[in-house]
Amino acid sequence: MVGRIKNYTREVRIAIVGKYVELHDAYLSICESLRHAGFHQEAKVNIKWVNSEHLNAANIEAELGDVSGILVPGGFGDRGIEGKILAVALCPPPSSAVFRHLPGMQLAVVEFGPSALGMAGANSWEFDKGTPYPVIDLLPEQKEVEDMGGTMRLGLYPCCLKEGSKAAQLYQESPIYERHRHRYEFNNTFRDAFAGSEMDIVGVSLDDRLVEVIELSSHPWFIGCQFHPEFKSRPNRPHPLFKGFVAAALLEQERRAAD
Repeated sequence: MVGRIKNYTREVRIAIVGKYVELHDAYLSICESLRHAGFHQEAKVNIKWVNSEHLNAANIEAELGDVSGILVPGGFGDRGIEGKILAVALCPPPSSAVFRHLPGMQLAVVEFGPSALGMAGANSWEFDKGTPYPVIDLLPEQKEVEDMGGTMRLGLYPCCLKEGSKAAQLYQESPIYERHRHRYEFNNTFRDAFAGSEMDIVGVSLDDRLVEVIELSSHPWFIGCQFHPEFKSRPNRPHPLFKGFVAAALLEQERRAAD
């Protein structure tokens, strides 16, 4: 492992689009997970920090046109959300952009509802209490809880992966166990609306009640997860999602070089 770290043969540039980018330590676990995956690929991962509060349709080409992968971490509150959604959607996309994406699942669902399913005004109930399509919401039993700390889903939970999905190919096992730290979930009221679309639900809780992982079937590499995979990555054991993401970003970089 040390030999690969010291003698890397490739480099790849990946953007982290978030609202805490001025304080890099806010995303320390994510940065380290990207580096762990790079060690495995004998590659150095160079991180480009993109402030989601400043990202807009006018500057997205300049901000994201020179990276081979985009990671959009989650975060509480609505500050910087529009920029994150732009990064998830790449709308309008930089010239000839394909990119590999590892976004937070909730924002991917929020972006996909209006753009692909015609759910105008779809949003997370966390951001817009008046949305006609609360595609991300509190669980029904959480709605009346006044102590918000009591609604946090915290800790290690199992997840069943859909056979044949990219996630299943990366993990090579099911169920998997991942760590969570969030309050809002995919709203099952809209599950049928998403079924049959290009957004494929590929990871669910053991009781099939909670959506954990989504993929875009039409995209070269787009996986969104509800949990925090960075919490389980180690230098000598990179997390499967990060390992696959960095490998895909390297392929994207090679594709661009060939073009």
